[in-house]
Amino acid sequence: MPETTAQQSITVMVVDDHPMWRDGVARDLAEAGFEVVATADGVGTATRRAAAVQPSVVLMDMNLPDGNGATATAEILGVSPRTRVLVLSASAERDDVLEAIKAGATGYLVKSASAAELIDAVRATASGQAVFTPGLAGLVLGEYRRIASTPPDSDAPHRPALTERETEVLRMVAKGLSAKQIATRLGLSHRTVENHVQSTLRKLQLGNRVELTRYAIEQGLE
Repeated sequence: MPETTAQQSITVMVVDDHPMWRDGVARDLAEAGFEVVATADGVGTATRRAAAVQPSVVLMDMNLPDGNGATATAEILGVSPRTRVLVLSASAERDDVLEAIKAGATGYLVKSASAAELIDAVRATASGQAVFTPGLAGLVLGEYRRIASTPPDSDAPHRPALTERETEVLRMVAKGLSAKQIATRLGLSHRTVENHVQSTLRKLQLGNRVELTRYAIEQGLE
């Protein structure tokens, strides 16, 4: 069938710490014609395997033994920037949804979704569409509108000004580009890009790239 042939070019990695659920989802996707190239049960394993196989789509659980799905999403996009992440989680909590999207996830489904809905969502995610369980898209849109309309807090601590180059690098980090890719695009060395990232983290008093990405989104730099 033509649809199955098209889906065979879509490679998928499933990240979930429950073996029966993970294997079941992988089996359903394989039977639907997708190529399941890897599975993983945690942040570290998922990042290493994503770097190796560069999947088209990652199905990501939010609760992992060595971190959460947002951290895993940011790290995977750092090593495989063309990958699209679709969260598949039991949680529909506002904070989980927003954290995942701010880390770079394309969409968010709850695990009550049917197999047919999941298959359609993976196909849509691979094509660049944002897929959400009904109600969650409105939540995300509402949050972005709130951020855009919130006036600056005069009592908030002053954020040091970034240089033009630091802002440029920050914008690319928020898009999920790796330091190597940023270096290529800007004609800089890998070390220079890393120096800009570390300088920006220090200036903004942030701990890692996930927080840096969240800051960029909140400032409208993505």
